[in-house]
Amino acid sequence: MGNDSKQNGARNEGQEQPKDEQSSSLIEKIQQLGQTNVPQLSQDSKIHCLTIVGQIEGHLQLPPQNKTTKYEHLIPQIVAIEQNPKIEGLLVILNTVGGDVEAGLAISEMLASLSKPTVSIVLGGGHSIGVPIAVSCSYSFIAETATMTIHPIRLTGLVIGVPQTFEYLDKMQDRVVNFVTKHSNVTEERFKDLMFAKGNLTRDIGTNVIGTDAVEHGLIDEVGGIGPAMKKLNELIEHNKQKNEGIVQ
Repeated sequence: MGNDSKQNGARNEGQEQPKDEQSSSLIEKIQQLGQTNVPQLSQDSKIHCLTIVGQIEGHLQLPPQNKTTKYEHLIPQIVAIEQNPKIEGLLVILNTVGGDVEAGLAISEMLASLSKPTVSIVLGGGHSIGVPIAVSCSYSFIAETATMTIHPIRLTGLVIGVPQTFEYLDKMQDRVVNFVTKHSNVTEERFKDLMFAKGNLTRDIGTNVIGTDAVEHGLIDEVGGIGPAMKKLNELIEHNKQKNEGIVQ
């Protein structure tokens, strides 16, 4: 009898442990995501989703209350996407206020140099250095209500008041302009007009471009959301497959 009761007790403990694990997992989901049931990606999904939100953090760490995207987190992910044969396409979702110029350009260059199809969607905002990231993909979308702020670059911290400082700023700005015009349909003249426009922004020089305006200027390819973006990405993946099969044959 004594042995039976011990065995029953052991069974009950074994049954309680999974329940405790389930409840702790449930609490964790509620704390992190605000809901109990989160849909999961299929194990055999051929598309990877990369989100760029908040402020793009560069060489200096931003305060903890700032929501940031760290470039040292994104760059290894992009390298892994290029190397992983199971991933056939990349969806980039942007809702960013901008941030560090060099970090933003580094991410943009990596996305532009991927051998796999890429599609970007600007949701909410793709401001400042978010513009080069948005146009770096194979095809770009913007939500009808989303905005993109185009303005001259600026320096923070100590600025030495010598001509070389302004020459350096001008060269850095040219890097941004050249990248955007190379990877989109906007002309250099038009982009600079938007960048140096007066009267559109209350406390800055530049232009706030909304949805369809971004497409009309040639910055973005199409107005649309997640559905059209996924459809376009699948089309690009199929086209890339056919192209690779033709090369092999």
